Amino acid sequence: MSVLKRPILTEKATALSNLGKYVFEVTKTANKIEIANAIEKMYGVKVASVDTMRSIGRKKTRMSRGKAISGITSTYKKAIVTLKAGEIIDIYADIV
Repeated sequence: MSVLKRPILTEKATALSNLGKYVFEVTKTANKIEIANAIEKMYGVKVASVDTMRSIGRKKTRMSRGKAISGITSTYKKAIVTLKAGEIIDIYADIV
């Protein structure tokens, strides 16, 4: 099982990709070395650095049929991967 779950494709992540930084959701137990090795193996690029952060789940409430339903979003870990100069990842290559 890979430590990479999915690339994160938000407006901020797209702006970072112009700077050679790519954002991925990873497993909660993955460390920086495992993430770098997985990126290099999957995309065939050289990784300069990896920054990780945990996004803590937060409470959300919505109304349904006049009743309040509350829950918690999932906690996940994301990694910002900086590539060496001249390297790029084409995330949209697999999408048809």
